[in-house]
Amino acid sequence: MRIVFAGTPEPAVPSLRRFLESSRHEVVAVLTRPDAVAGRGRKVTRSPIGRLADEHGIPVLTPRRPSEPEFITQLTALAPDCCPVVAYGALLPQPVLDIPRFGWINLHFSLLPAWRGAAPVQAAIDAGDEITGASTFQIEAGLDTGPVFGTVTEKISVIDTAGSLLARLADSGARLLEATLDGVEDDTLQAVPQSTDGVSYAQKVVAEAGHVRWDQPALAISRRIRAVTPAPGAWTEVDGSRLKLGPVELVEEVLPERAIEVRKSGVFVGTATTAVRLDQVQPQGKRMMAALDWARGARLRLGAVVE
Repeated sequence: MRIVFAGTPEPAVPSLRRFLESSRHEVVAVLTRPDAVAGRGRKVTRSPIGRLADEHGIPVLTPRRPSEPEFITQLTALAPDCCPVVAYGALLPQPVLDIPRFGWINLHFSLLPAWRGAAPVQAAIDAGDEITGASTFQIEAGLDTGPVFGTVTEKISVIDTAGSLLARLADSGARLLEATLDGVEDDTLQAVPQSTDGVSYAQKVVAEAGHVRWDQPALAISRRIRAVTPAPGAWTEVDGSRLKLGPVELVEEVLPERAIEVRKSGVFVGTATTAVRLDQVQPQGKRMMAALDWARGARLRLGAVVE
């Protein structure tokens, strides 16, 4: 099939790579979000999908909005049979959805209808789900509501972060997406409407979501930190200065809520239930370091607390 691949961030890269290496499908163009300012240097940066397409000499389409007439004209001229999508990052209007004869097929990182929306992996970890997965479905006007072609499942380990889990799903999901397009082309695969039971939504994760609430139970705190790692990142404040946090370890001991205790065995913080031990932390303007090294250098005042 002639395909136009739509995607933007790093988790979409394994899927595009598979199609670039496929003997069955021809990538005639890539659709990605426009170049944007990123990083500490605030430089205008190409998306990971855009960079990969550039490396292979594939035309890159970067409309500000997919509803732009110029983009619709370009896509129509490309005459794609199908448009696979992985985390493109913009809603597609109906005139655009109608262009490819096999439509737009999305790889979504959840077991639909659970966790429709922008951040399904983060939501699954934060909610304490034990199993998640990825689904391929036909895009329609609703938010992740289209009929499902297939799924793969993945166990969520107690040490998984959003980053580690998403990396595994990106790989297994890429195989699923390729198999889905193969089945659609061969007319051996039919999409099945989603169940109306078990519908849940995953809102976009903003920076404030990483602010740790120490009045919550230790398990909930651990899940939230893992859910926002590596981005946007978990953080707290100590003596008015922001401190970024890596995943924490649950311990049996009870400490006063928000209290910091520094020992030879580590740095401990009290929660609404049992304490947690900090592992890696990042003070403002510095690199990630062991929490004990930070605490020794910070010279915390007696009775210091996290905010």
